[in-house]
Amino acid sequence: MAIAPHRSERTALCDLLTRVGPAAPTLCSGWTTTDLATHLVVRERKPLAALGLVLPGPFAAGLAKTMKRMSTSESYDGLVALVRRGPPSLLRPFDTAMNMGEYFIHHEDVRRGSGDTTPRPMADIAVVEEALWRSVGRGARLMTRSLGPTGLDLIHVDGRVVHARRGEHTATLTGRPGEIVLYLWGRGDAAHVELGGPSEAVAAVRNARFGI
Repeated sequence: MAIAPHRSERTALCDLLTRVGPAAPTLCSGWTTTDLATHLVVRERKPLAALGLVLPGPFAAGLAKTMKRMSTSESYDGLVALVRRGPPSLLRPFDTAMNMGEYFIHHEDVRRGSGDTTPRPMADIAVVEEALWRSVGRGARLMTRSLGPTGLDLIHVDGRVVHARRGEHTATLTGRPGEIVLYLWGRGDAAHVELGGPSEAVAAVRNARFGI
């Protein structure tokens, strides 16, 4: 029986975290692999603290305190084991929706954190890429909200198109689904995509702050 793509990415990330150790760099600015593993544990197992991922002020401060406490009270191997175990039972029905993009992105954060941004061979992750393309279709408008009136079309290398935003001027972002996801999650410097369209639309995309 094939492993669901979000689970295969979780497993691959945990294997990589174990292999590179607790102090390896990531694409998350200022974060080591310990910070990333801590983030993943808190996100799934400390839901009140995880509100700080999207809410500022006291929520963000509470998240920082929880992450510091978690990283000092749990060993790196223990953190990775908790990530590998998967979400608690209450969240398991939402595992796919919550974690398809999350675990692909963070797997690539560790893979590419040392500076080698080479994508994995398409043949190796075809099922993952197809799942990511479906997730792009569902979440593109939210991820591109900072573009305001500028339009953006996301173009799969096989020619499929997601109209992320309609606008008077529309840019195009072309690439493999994983690379488009990386770009829309704020990893533009590491993503292998082609940006095209009218100059004003291209400038708006280059200057936008993407992500949740």
